[in-house]
Amino acid sequence: MDEVQSFSMEVDQVAVWSFIGYLLLIVFIGIYATRFSSRGISNFFIGGRKMGMLVVALSAVVSGRSAWLLLGVTGMAFEMGFSALWAVMGYTIVEFFLFFFYAPRIRCFSEKKDCITVPDFFAERFEDKNGMLRTVVVGIIIVFMIAYVSSQFVAGGKAFESSFNLSETQGILLTTAIVLFYTMAGGFLAVSLTDTIQGIFMIVALMVLPVIAIMQLGGFGQFYSQASALSDGNFFNPLALGAGALIGFLGIGLGSPGNPHIIARYMSIKDPAKLKLVAMVGTSANVLMGVGAIITGMAGRLYFPDVSLLPGADQENIYPVLASQHLHPVLFGVVIASIFAAIMSTADSQLLVAASALIRDIYEKLIMREREVPQRRLVFLSRAVVVLLVAFSLFLGLIAEQLVFWLVLFAWAGLGAAFGPTSILALFWKGTTRAGMVAGMLSGAFTVIVWTRVNILAEFVYELIPGFIIALVVTIAVSKFTKKPSGIDSLYSAMKGK
Repeated sequence: MDEVQSFSMEVDQVAVWSFIGYLLLIVFIGIYATRFSSRGISNFFIGGRKMGMLVVALSAVVSGRSAWLLLGVTGMAFEMGFSALWAVMGYTIVEFFLFFFYAPRIRCFSEKKDCITVPDFFAERFEDKNGMLRTVVVGIIIVFMIAYVSSQFVAGGKAFESSFNLSETQGILLTTAIVLFYTMAGGFLAVSLTDTIQGIFMIVALMVLPVIAIMQLGGFGQFYSQASALSDGNFFNPLALGAGALIGFLGIGLGSPGNPHIIARYMSIKDPAKLKLVAMVGTSANVLMGVGAIITGMAGRLYFPDVSLLPGADQENIYPVLASQHLHPVLFGVVIASIFAAIMSTADSQLLVAASALIRDIYEKLIMREREVPQRRLVFLSRAVVVLLVAFSLFLGLIAEQLVFWLVLFAWAGLGAAFGPTSILALFWKGTTRAGMVAGMLSGAFTVIVWTRVNILAEFVYELIPGFIIALVVTIAVSKFTKKPSGIDSLYSAMKGK
């Protein structure tokens, strides 16, 4: 017994030091990026449009996944098997096409019209002189992003609690401090570089862990035969789910064109001609991480046939539990780091989006629109706003955990329904109007909120799908009867880089 206890303590220490090494790397990146990000608001929020291909590809993919991929998808695959593939396939296909067709247009337009944020894009596209459209966009962003960031802090606290024997509150505070430091100091450059490194952590962990677990089962043949026998043979059947669930899983991808922290990556690339290569790299990363998460969950089911064998009887614990049993302590530290990578890569990106909405879109473009504001002052105010947003998100996370996690369930859907169909129409349909945009955004967000609160609707299909469809229909209908912006041909020429 004494030998086992001493071995466990040694494993914990090695894993802790491996994780500390990861944290030091993240802090160093924040310090490295500080000088660049202090030069101006464009550098702070979109990296001065100087981001390289690999950074854009991985940061765009990783910032959209959060801990949902590592904990949610693995837990889903543990429960339902190979049919969880459809949840991954939806966003992978959508983001592939976004890189190819959507990203080049918004990148060229944003440079031509000096757009730094998503509200900037909508305001310039629809001649929003009185600021109404910009205000609606900012309001929707703030409402959903605060809940999103709070939930990531709480998720970090829970991960610290289960991995390193800290209290949940201590874990939340530590997660908050790390995210606050490198986001406030290094801005978009630090966030994008850390997202890239965190993406590599996630890919390595999700490729190594399932392979080792399957080899210790006896190989892929043994894994297939055992998995095929579960759930009356449906565990390895990708079609073993109802039509509503299938449509809902595929519909997850509809959120990607509406989430501003993903769109900001498209606007940041230095050379828009490389976006096709970015599509290949980003899609490859999505496939590797998605398949790795599914196989991890399925393999875990063979080691833990009943969910009651997992900590808290929670299938979402399968990823760290499987890693602790099958990986060297150093690699286990990497797995824990990958969980925090997923959490932090989402929280930092959302903080920047929320801060940019307040400083760029409300302060500079509305409150101070008649006056010139020095760039260093804008950067200083942006950092101050990041601190305030973190403080508010932390407060919400500490006192209203239940509310935060209820909100995050529809945050992806709310942003996707409000901005997904409207941004697509803005880029590809000349007939879209400002009134159509406002009506579409509000109807999409409202539909998602109502849908999640009515049980019979929530059980029928994922709320993003009806929200997206209603926003699309309303935007087109209102646009048909309202005034189009002037100079539409020149606006579309700017989208094509002319």
